Amino acid sequence: MGSGLRALEKTGAQQGPGRTRRRSYPTAGSVILAVLLVSVALFGCSGEDATGGDDGRPLVVADTTFMADIVRNVAGGRVEVEAVLPAGTDPHSFEPTPQDAKRLIDALAVVINITGLVPQLDDLLAGTDDPDLTVIEAAKGIEGSSEDPHTWLDPNLVVGYVSNIASGLAGLDPAGVDDYRANADQYAQILRDLDRWIADQVETIPEERRLLVTNHESLNYFADRYGFRIVGTVFPTVSGVGSPSAQQIAGLVTDIRKSGAPAIFLETGSNADLASQVAAETGAEVVTNLCIASLDENTPTYVEMMRWNVGLIAEALRSGKR
Repeated sequence: MGSGLRALEKTGAQQGPGRTRRRSYPTAGSVILAVLLVSVALFGCSGEDATGGDDGRPLVVADTTFMADIVRNVAGGRVEVEAVLPAGTDPHSFEPTPQDAKRLIDALAVVINITGLVPQLDDLLAGTDDPDLTVIEAAKGIEGSSEDPHTWLDPNLVVGYVSNIASGLAGLDPAGVDDYRANADQYAQILRDLDRWIADQVETIPEERRLLVTNHESLNYFADRYGFRIVGTVFPTVSGVGSPSAQQIAGLVTDIRKSGAPAIFLETGSNADLASQVAAETGAEVVTNLCIASLDENTPTYVEMMRWNVGLIAEALRSGKR
């Protein structure tokens, strides 16, 4: 770990708004971590030392690819940033590998959206019990984030992420506090510009067509910010785990018919079977490839991810078949 860096003292107390926190973890995660680390010992773990590259920068691990991009914008070049979840991975169904366990052991800090978004990562963190590992919850302090973690789909709320991340990194690296603050201020302005751009795009959609039907409950914060109405979801849960009942699907079909919602929006990697059945009964268009929780080749940054999603949504609602 670089000479200018220190780990925060492990305490049971909250360290104030925008700061990192320490937690006491159950023992179940220790079992999972131990099994994965035994696999590392038995079969090896390829790649460079996770503490960074040749320059020896400390490693900060982010839960998702979009979070890693946000952290890089705040950190600048002071730390190495890696994402645990590969691009295109559903956070709710992620299965960790031995390499993931080793990465956490080697990290100075882990930046997560909020506890509960990636349950298996929560289990791994629970197993580390490392007083020198800091967990930064980017969505800490955002109302409702523990019940519905999809706060990042409102760029205005991501400004809060940036503040929390900057505070957490500055606590670990006091020598870089001015850099973190300057980077955070610059990126916050980019996010505010993105927020205004999205609002302008939404204005091009007739108000009566600002209707969203999604695969699962992922766009609530987005809808609240930009004036959409959520008509319904194929999977009526925040995680998308489980199966809807026949009664729930029938209710969704009825709601789409009554509202005239033009489209059903699915994130990349979603199974489109149920959505296609609903679309066949209602005449709605199925729009795939929204990047909800991961970057990809079309969306290499968080800002581009949001622009991509808004472009798909606006086009479908402006010119849908219905």
